[in-house]
Amino acid sequence: MKKYILISFLFLTSFFGISQNVKLEGFVKDTKGKPLEMANVIAFKKGTKFLQSYSITDHNGKYKLSLEDTQEYTLKISYLGYDSLSADIKVDNSSNDITKNFELQQSSEKLNEVEITYEMPVKIVGDTIVYNSDSFTSGKEKKLEDVLEKLPGIEIDDNGEVEVEGKKVQKVLVEGKEFFDGDSKLATQNIPANAIDKVQVLRNYNEVSGMKGVTNNEDNIALNIKLKKGKNKFWFGEINAGIGENDKHIVKPKLFYYSPNKSINVLGDINNIGETPFTMRDYFRFTGGLRGSMNNSGTSFNVSEGGLGFTTAQNNRAQKIESKFGAVNFSYSPKKTLDLNGFAIVNDSETTMLTDSKTTYNNTGLVEDKETAALQGSKLGMIKFSTTYRPNTNVHLDYDIFGKISEQTELNDVTSSNRGAVDTYLEEQPASLNQNFNLYYTIDDKNIFAAEVQHLYQKDQPLYNSIASTQPFELLPSVQEDPTDLINLFQNSTTTTSKFDAKFDYYYLLNEKSNINLTLGSTFSKQNFESDIEQELENGTTENFNETELINDVDYNFTDLFLGVTYKAVLGDFTINPGVTLHQYTTNDKQLGTKNKNNLTKVLPSFYAKYDFNSSSNLRFNYAITTQFSDIEKVAEGYFLDRYNAISKGNRDIENSLRHRYSLSFFSFSMFSFTNIHANVSYSKNVNTVKNNTELIGIDRISYPINSIFADESVSGNFRYDKTYSKLKTRFKTSVSHNIYNNFVNNQAVKSKSLTHSYTASVATKFKDAPNFEIGYQKSFTDYSNTGSTTDKPFANMEIGFLKNFILTADYSYYNYENDEKTVTNNYSFLNANLYYQQPNSKWEFQISADNLTNNSSINRDSLNQIVDSNTTSLYFIQPRIWMFKVKYNI
Repeated sequence: MKKYILISFLFLTSFFGISQNVKLEGFVKDTKGKPLEMANVIAFKKGTKFLQSYSITDHNGKYKLSLEDTQEYTLKISYLGYDSLSADIKVDNSSNDITKNFELQQSSEKLNEVEITYEMPVKIVGDTIVYNSDSFTSGKEKKLEDVLEKLPGIEIDDNGEVEVEGKKVQKVLVEGKEFFDGDSKLATQNIPANAIDKVQVLRNYNEVSGMKGVTNNEDNIALNIKLKKGKNKFWFGEINAGIGENDKHIVKPKLFYYSPNKSINVLGDINNIGETPFTMRDYFRFTGGLRGSMNNSGTSFNVSEGGLGFTTAQNNRAQKIESKFGAVNFSYSPKKTLDLNGFAIVNDSETTMLTDSKTTYNNTGLVEDKETAALQGSKLGMIKFSTTYRPNTNVHLDYDIFGKISEQTELNDVTSSNRGAVDTYLEEQPASLNQNFNLYYTIDDKNIFAAEVQHLYQKDQPLYNSIASTQPFELLPSVQEDPTDLINLFQNSTTTTSKFDAKFDYYYLLNEKSNINLTLGSTFSKQNFESDIEQELENGTTENFNETELINDVDYNFTDLFLGVTYKAVLGDFTINPGVTLHQYTTNDKQLGTKNKNNLTKVLPSFYAKYDFNSSSNLRFNYAITTQFSDIEKVAEGYFLDRYNAISKGNRDIENSLRHRYSLSFFSFSMFSFTNIHANVSYSKNVNTVKNNTELIGIDRISYPINSIFADESVSGNFRYDKTYSKLKTRFKTSVSHNIYNNFVNNQAVKSKSLTHSYTASVATKFKDAPNFEIGYQKSFTDYSNTGSTTDKPFANMEIGFLKNFILTADYSYYNYENDEKTVTNNYSFLNANLYYQQPNSKWEFQISADNLTNNSSINRDSLNQIVDSNTTSLYFIQPRIWMFKVKYNI
């Protein structure tokens, strides 16, 4: 495999060495000799509109073009606010590089976009980067994600989410309108590539224009997709359908309508081939977009959304997945000052999983071999309605109402080398209703007022059932009249939460580059938790466990009142933003016939600084202290069954913890050299953190939370370097994470360590009319306290158009997994391929697809359980080879 990659690299190097190009470079300045950064320099073949090369000047005004020899070109130079300039140049076959400088004169009128008769592949206007889709694509792309992967500086991660400049894209718009709450995954996997005209990257994004200059928005990234002419006033879309062997099928309709004042998007997906259009991970990720900034208050009080911790299955870890998905999204602007939008999503999926795992308990040396067969069911729905009202430029109002409901089930058949056969059944039905109201009012040039109010109501009713021949916990008074009788335990619980957040901000603008922000806010949370355990006997009767320590009936209230002040100033190339917040906390729980009330006052500082090297590169530093509080599940004193071998209870005497976090990040994106560099390092230290005190009985455990005198620490870093050449796109990225956890096992302090680091390098061609290839290599290391593993993964992708009407795509990856002891090894590979056929101007497309052509049967994953200091190697059995014949009709 290494030889294959080396040969491929040599082939690419020699291939590009054949091309004879001449470098044309120089500087663009104004009449006073001042460099013009972000000026456009474009070379057309003379007498044509064929764009041969283009460049955007750097902060020194320098440009660089790569031109073919023995050709004549027309150069066009433009810069906003200056008169455009044209110049002809002839490149002979001497292959000598050429230097040519240009001087632009300031225009008496502002440069109008109408005056520009050519289309720049990339242009930068303020905080917006605009990519012209046709300049980077070949026409073989099928979805938005295929387009984005070819744009410099943009990446799609393994979960289908978009990253720009190393930051997650938090909102996707189409023609300025939200696409399903701005969710990037739904957008990338469903918007047709042939409908895309331009991709706009909106950096420092803020939905409220008046707040953009007074708050830090560097981590807020949004995408706006501009549609091609003819797609923005009519219905368009596609219907996909396919069949395969063993009754495999897929039906996937998509329908879109966009006009200046309304839009409708309809998505559907019914399949049993393992495609997961919407997962539980997506369900919990939908939170209402960018609105709401209570997370910046310095307090972390997170209400858990589900009590059973279902495994979020991925399609590469399951034997079978069946999905039924439907969604509709709309937006309507009855007048310029009012926007209405919303969406509804439903999903019904069933997942079959089979896993072999080996767990080593480092504290005792005990090893458990386990086989788990799981059948998961998930039904979910969510609906949201939003309205935005802007009566004038000084007032902005938002209101959202967002509801989520789901029903989840999981049936597990476990065979353990230590416990024998155990059957468990889990069920829960979480539901929530979230309402937001936001007001932003610009009083005058010096004063801005903002109010953000949110209410959350949430309810969950988990059911847990286990059937086993033994029951290891003496505190459970289970009945087993005959040794052959099975112990059938049931646990019912209910958790309700009502949480109200409010924050009021006043901004006083000292001048154009500095302001003071005063904040007054509060969080009020009221929770109730009830649980009980019972046993169903062999004769059908029920034995209730009425012991006090096995019943929960808890009321828990949490209050946070805070007052803060921050100062922001831009001092030349520096931006500083120090702040301090005073918090008054109150916790109050009622259980076991008594009340427990605690008050706490904290002063929490924060500091942010940024240094701009130029308009496209900067260095940022962040420091903040966060007070972390547990919700009701950590406070309830009654025991609670977590799984067949784990039982836990809360501790009403636990205190808050403090988290110190430092981060330093560097970013540089040069449109001159098409180089994207992003580096980040962060360190966090949790003091007085809430940890677990665990009694380990073989593989079974009894746990309760305590405040640890030992601090948990985490250091992480990542680096990414992308560079795009004329016909090549290269990429290198690495990430490392080192964590130290402290827990107590069998009354002994146990320190668990984990170190993971990975390195990936790849090179890809970027031809418009020739075959395109990508090859790369990834090496990953995982190190735990007593063991670890190494995974080597070479990979390759290709995209070939042939015989005018055919397109062949394929992706291949090879895995070589081995643990440090060399007792577990696994070599496997994946090959997926698609063959498309479509005649020019035809609405019909035909496809033959094959997934897992190598017919691989399993994959490996490692994990660490810090609570009991154990590490697990798991073997997931996956779907076999799947052949499909598909038909697509473009509407």
